[in-house]
Amino acid sequence: MLLLVTALGACSAIRLAYNNLPEVSYWWLDGYFDFDSTQSPKVRDELAQLLAWHRQNELPKVITLLQEAQGLAPGEVTPAQACGFADSIRERLLAVTERAEPATTDLALSLSESQLQQLERKYAKLNNEYRKDWLDRTPAQVQEKRYDQFLDRMEDFYGRLTAEQRDLLKQQVAQSVFNPQLADAERRKRQQEALVMLRGFATKKPSPAEARSALHAYLLRIAEPPPGPWRDQQQALLEEGCRNLAALHNGTSASQREQAVRRLQAYQSDLRQLVAAR
Repeated sequence: MLLLVTALGACSAIRLAYNNLPEVSYWWLDGYFDFDSTQSPKVRDELAQLLAWHRQNELPKVITLLQEAQGLAPGEVTPAQACGFADSIRERLLAVTERAEPATTDLALSLSESQLQQLERKYAKLNNEYRKDWLDRTPAQVQEKRYDQFLDRMEDFYGRLTAEQRDLLKQQVAQSVFNPQLADAERRKRQQEALVMLRGFATKKPSPAEARSALHAYLLRIAEPPPGPWRDQQQALLEEGCRNLAALHNGTSASQREQAVRRLQAYQSDLRQLVAAR
């Protein structure tokens, strides 16, 4: 449920944000690649088509997930149930990724060296921001930052937490296996893999099928990391998140759970209006 809330954001802004996704996504992507006059209209068109597909095919499935969450919200939940929702959300995200693969492949094959240099500069900027946000902080400051983030999300969903609930959240954050250094190392590794792959496309000129296969394999390594420290970290964080969410939810009052139900109902209402507007 919390994963869904995090993905949806503020209820009042859902419809506006969703309808503007193609434009927002275009400018976000342009910051990475600096599209040329040939690429720009193609990217805009592909993003519009992707949103139309998502509205028709994926939003009804998200509504179903919200209905399932609403059915569970009034009672106790188990870590296994929380992880079940996480798995369902991951399936929906992977469905979008798979749908976008042909257009992503076409774009990847069209990138110039100057655009790849722009991508390198963007990666460097993001790495610097990550360093400031996480690596330059003391462990206590990292915990405080994560606590504030989780508190905002929880209170957006349940309403104001009690002192006891806040203490539980602080304890969960303090005991977390989250490792920002490991995350930074993995991010940089994937960035370099992307640059090597894209430069290989530019020099070796693979067929679209070969390029899509390489891109698909790269995306799968992100979604399902190979055995090693990062995969262990991801699995530990997932299990930790499921346990923590279940414990926090089970410690909420009846009125807080009613607030959660109202929140989920409001999300569903907004998404139904988006589906009807296609």
